[in-house]
Amino acid sequence: MTYERFEQLPVWQAGMTLTERVFKLTEDKSFNYKGDIRNQLQRAALSVPNNVAEGFERGTTQELLTFLYIARGSAGEVRSMLCLLERLTYFTHLKSEISDLKSLAESVSRQLRAWAESLQNSPITGHRYLTEKTRRITEEKQRADAFLAKLKEGRPRPRA
Repeated sequence: MTYERFEQLPVWQAGMTLTERVFKLTEDKSFNYKGDIRNQLQRAALSVPNNVAEGFERGTTQELLTFLYIARGSAGEVRSMLCLLERLTYFTHLKSEISDLKSLAESVSRQLRAWAESLQNSPITGHRYLTEKTRRITEEKQRADAFLAKLKEGRPRPRA
């Protein structure tokens, strides 16, 4: 599937879910008077979807890769801070939520790594480098693929 907007990207959506849940977690009264932890955890979580969005909008595969790795680093930072929270006694009542968030951050990290690996092995250089000729070729291929898909839909299915 081709994505036209970063909001359509599953990894951006997962990053937003991570961010929302981190913000909800840090509303707990245990974070009162621990503003630096709260603030840094929120900022690291927010950095994940923001870097996916920024990389997507940049227009080159290399820039996208750079921002995907930054987002992945931020997901790691979130996990690291959650590990710290697990060790601190005044967060023990949040153990389940913290564990769930660690799993989510790890999942986002895996998605980012998989996408980055697929881009590294891709001949696509990005929107910024598209010429009129490459656009025409791409559009022709998309039309041909759509036509073939439509043919397959109309083909009678073999009986069992």
